Amino acid sequence: MNGTRRLGLLLALSTACISGVAVYLNSFGVKAFGNASLYTTAKNIVAAVVLLAVVGIGHRAGATVTRPSGAKQWLGLAAIAIIGGSVPFILFFEGLARATAAHTAVQASFLQKTLVIWVAVLAILILRERLTWAHYLAIALLIAGQVGLAGGVQVIMNSGAGMVLAATLLWSVEVILAKRLLGSLSSWTVGLARMVAGSVVLIAWAMIQGHAGVLLHMTGTQWGWVLLTGVILAGYVATWFAALARAQAVDVTAVLVIGALITAVISAAVDGKALAPQLGWWALLVAGTVLVSWRMVRASSRVLAAGAAG
Repeated sequence: MNGTRRLGLLLALSTACISGVAVYLNSFGVKAFGNASLYTTAKNIVAAVVLLAVVGIGHRAGATVTRPSGAKQWLGLAAIAIIGGSVPFILFFEGLARATAAHTAVQASFLQKTLVIWVAVLAILILRERLTWAHYLAIALLIAGQVGLAGGVQVIMNSGAGMVLAATLLWSVEVILAKRLLGSLSSWTVGLARMVAGSVVLIAWAMIQGHAGVLLHMTGTQWGWVLLTGVILAGYVATWFAALARAQAVDVTAVLVIGALITAVISAAVDGKALAPQLGWWALLVAGTVLVSWRMVRASSRVLAAGAAG
């Protein structure tokens, strides 16, 4: 099922670019919508519909769904829906809505990208992935760069930070579980479980709160934000799980950090701020990403060489 690590690298880079744009847009979309929980519910439903359409149309092109073979896999997919496709989305967007306006997008991007730290710890303990000096150095560079771009740890912490961090911790567990499932299930299967079943959970939560009716009477502005960010989310999910199926969890998560750079660049450009003062922090992010990418390409070359020799 797994492709080459180089393809995994390209997919992870694509995911990072999508993530960088998505975090920036969502920081505005969640406030324009007016209700964080309903916003993420509507957006996730759109993403689920898009993924279902892609699988339906692109079946012959490789967008296939693998049927789970036992109760363990079904339970794993159900867990993906809860800890990946529903609960953390509510936490993340509630936190995003409560964050201070001055650095909302950059703060959220930083906290989300600490995912690499938690995934690294879990990957070592559970997946038995091996980390080299390049991994540790890259993670240090990536975190330092993120802290610098965000303006320091004291700027990052605000009333919504705890919720965003809690969402990130749940997503780190999802990464490890998804990596296990991707050993026997297609990335489309895991992605659909996350978004389709996750959307069902979100709809149920909206019904419990008595707010589900709002989803049937959205304004034009709300529809615009939901459709835009929902399609982007579908692209994120498709490329993310495809990358995770092809490379180590630590590697693809580290590459994902470059999304923080994308968010910062967009934020600086739109706000009209000078870019030069932050070039040093950007350089750290780029250096960390290049280091991980180099390690992935090198590992892929060794595998190809060993195969040719055999």
